[in-house]
Amino acid sequence: MSTTASAVAQTASRPVGQEMSFLDRWLAVWILAAMAVGLLLGRFVPGLDTALDAVKIGGISVPIAVGLLVMMYPVLAKVRYDEMHRVTGDRKLLVLSLFLNWIVGPAFMFTLAWVFLPDLPEFRTGLIIVGLARCIAMVFIWNDLACGDREAAAVLVAINSVFQVVAFGALGWFYLQVLPSWLGLETTSAQFSVWAIVASVLVFLGIPLLAGFLTRTLGEKAKGRQWYEESFLPTIGPWAMYGLLFTIVLLFAMQGEAITSQPWDVARMAVPLLLYFVLMFAISLFASKAVGLNYAKSTSVAFTASGNNFELAIAVSIGTFGITSGQALAGVVGPLIEVPVLVGLVYVALWLGPRLFRDDPTVPTRSGAGVRS
Repeated sequence: MSTTASAVAQTASRPVGQEMSFLDRWLAVWILAAMAVGLLLGRFVPGLDTALDAVKIGGISVPIAVGLLVMMYPVLAKVRYDEMHRVTGDRKLLVLSLFLNWIVGPAFMFTLAWVFLPDLPEFRTGLIIVGLARCIAMVFIWNDLACGDREAAAVLVAINSVFQVVAFGALGWFYLQVLPSWLGLETTSAQFSVWAIVASVLVFLGIPLLAGFLTRTLGEKAKGRQWYEESFLPTIGPWAMYGLLFTIVLLFAMQGEAITSQPWDVARMAVPLLLYFVLMFAISLFASKAVGLNYAKSTSVAFTASGNNFELAIAVSIGTFGITSGQALAGVVGPLIEVPVLVGLVYVALWLGPRLFRDDPTVPTRSGAGVRS
């Protein structure tokens, strides 16, 4: 049995109450509460959204960057970097993930946007941009909650980040101008800042990835793996959830008034987004199973394919169309739908795992196993 499988088996053999903290057990409640608090703050605290949006460095919101870094560091510190070679050598995993992220995902969002929002070009364009921004942040939280393969998630996110820098602008041009022109549909012009894309990758992945790698390398060298995984990781683990909740509050506080003042528009965008997240997850999970991947790797593929980089999508939409544009609102509605849906899909993965992946040692045998230490 592999090291990862052994860790999962040990987790599953202990009572759920010992594996899940109070924060983990009620995660869905905390996330919904954080969203509500953010929306209320944005709606009823005058000037809060402007004040938060004004604190930027290189076009990146500093408060949101802090929240994401705090969220991602503990999860990336858990990755066993000396085991990543087993992931980089898995061609089926890498090819399938790239196909789902850069062929299926953008094409599927393009289709949904045109089917559900043919008369709303600004919102339609915003959703297409959301579909092009592949997830490099919150996916680590969802993957860890569902007991996915940490090393696989780290590799897939790193590869997606490279492709994001190279392909985002080209795909934006293709899906907003070339393909609509071929199909006789309305086209949209958009300028994509390569710097915004590079900065997003470096800040939201590069910094916490480097910090996590150095922490594990130096920590294990100084005191050994047992101390690192049994003493240090449990100490920093809860900060991932604190960072997640902090980020959600800030995100919705910045756009609370826009969301609550246009409920019908939000509802119309919610339908294609809901279908996108759920169906991309299902397609990815079953496709991974079909090519022979185990539960842990299949879960990592599914979450990396179904999640999106909302910060990049919002930054590109604001930079191109303005902060009050429909495209920017669509970028904000993305995580409004994504966060609760992907939390729900964590529970779906934990419930479906034993049924879909029978006799698989990487399957957690108790639903709701929570974030593994």
